[in-house]
Amino acid sequence: MRSEKEMMDAILGLAKGDECIRVVTREGSRLNKNAPVDKFQDFDIAFIVKDMEKYKSNDDWLDAFGKRIIMQKPEAMPMFPPDWLGKCNKFSYLITLEDGNKIDLTLVPIDELKYYFEESDSLLKVLLDKDHICPVINEPSDIDFHVKIPSEDFVDNCCNEFWHLAIYVTKGLCRNELLYSIKHLDLMKEQMLTMISWKIGIQTEFSISVGKAYKYLDKYVSEGTWATITETYKNNTVDDVWDSLILCCNLFQETTNYVSKKLKYKCPEYNKNVANHIKQYFPPGKTGNIKIL
Repeated sequence: MRSEKEMMDAILGLAKGDECIRVVTREGSRLNKNAPVDKFQDFDIAFIVKDMEKYKSNDDWLDAFGKRIIMQKPEAMPMFPPDWLGKCNKFSYLITLEDGNKIDLTLVPIDELKYYFEESDSLLKVLLDKDHICPVINEPSDIDFHVKIPSEDFVDNCCNEFWHLAIYVTKGLCRNELLYSIKHLDLMKEQMLTMISWKIGIQTEFSISVGKAYKYLDKYVSEGTWATITETYKNNTVDDVWDSLILCCNLFQETTNYVSKKLKYKCPEYNKNVANHIKQYFPPGKTGNIKIL
C-alpha cells in the first residue's frame, strides 16, 4: 500500500498539471486529530474545475491514481442516488485502488465554489488554490460532528419512534416473522444509540463526537452498557429477538430517564404505556424481564 505522502503526491501532481483544475481541498477523518489513524482511512478530496464534462465523459484520467478494483459514481446510479445533494452540482467518484488505498473524489464546478464552502463541514482544508479565490476558513476540527444538545421535542420524538417501533417488533415476533422483526428492531436500535449518544454528550459537556454510525461509542460507555448493546445484535432466532427487544427496552428506558432528568425535560408517558402494553404478548418466561421505569 502506498503511503499517505505518495498518495497526496499523486493527487496534487495531477491537479498541478491540469489547467482545468483550479482548487484542491481535503476533507474527512485524515484531518481529524481526534480520529484513530490507520491505513483504512479514505482520502477525501475535491477538485474545483472549470469544465465538469471534460472529466465526466471519460474515466481514463483517473488512471493517474493507480489501478482501480471498483468504483462508484453515485450521481450516475439510479438505484443508489446520493443523499448529500444540495445547491452544489457535485459529481463523485468512490474509488478503491488495487493497493488498498481508497479515494473519495468530488468534482465541483468552479462557478459553484461559494455553495461548496457553504455546504462543507468543519473538517476541510484547502490544499491548492491557483487563483486565490477560496475564502479564509478555520483550522480543520471535528466540532460539526460533536453530539449536540437535543431539544425537549427531539427527546420526545426519539422516544415516540422507539416505542412505536417496539409494537411492530412485538407483532412480528408473535407471528414468527423473523426478518420483519429484525428490520424494525434495527430501527429501534438507531433510536436507542441516539439516546445513548445524548447521555454521553451530557457526561462530556457535548465536547466530543461518537463517530459515523456510532463507531466510537464503546470508548464512552461502561463495560456493562457496551455488553448490553452488543448482546442486542444476537438475532439468529425469534427467541433471540425477544431477548434483544427486552434488552433494548430496558436500556432505552434507563437512558431516557437519565437524559430527561439531566436536561430537566419531562419523560414521556408512553415509555411506561408501551412497555406495559407489549408485555402481554411476551412468551412465557419472558414477561417479567422487561422493566417499567
